Amino acid sequence: MLLTMRITSMKRASICFFTALMILPLGAMAQSRTPPPDQLTKDTVDVKHVMSAYHEAIATHDGARLASLFIPQGSTWLNVLSDKAFTRLRTTKPGIPKIKVGNYQDFAKIVSQSTRHMDPEHQHVRIQSDGTIASVYFDYVFMIDGKPENRGSETWTLVKGDDGWRIATIIY
Repeated sequence: MLLTMRITSMKRASICFFTALMILPLGAMAQSRTPPPDQLTKDTVDVKHVMSAYHEAIATHDGARLASLFIPQGSTWLNVLSDKAFTRLRTTKPGIPKIKVGNYQDFAKIVSQSTRHMDPEHQHVRIQSDGTIASVYFDYVFMIDGKPENRGSETWTLVKGDDGWRIATIIY
């Protein structure tokens, strides 16, 4: 009787264990918000597609899609104040740095959580590339709810890997 109970108990534990192994990937897939591979392929086919996907991800509050456009490790995100803006802001925020280091993950989170309409406008876009690395330089106006929130010049560095173009740095 004791042996039968142990075997039954072991069978139950085995069934639970294997069921969990089967269900676990399904739960992970359900929670994953990474865009499907075909969308990533379309987004990263060339630099112009990356820029379009970036804009669309912001406008649709799709932080996961936005994040997928960056290389996962080593990306650089810098906000550099102009001399004029730095002087003006320093009077109201004495400890404000001229150069603020950030990351795309924080920006993707803001994009995902915002209820405001965001529309980054890019003008005078210049792209240079050798097919492996690319630089993009443009003027931008970051519109929020139809009003300019931020403006200036922006530059991106992109790299082309096995899975297409990805953003390595953004400096604005």
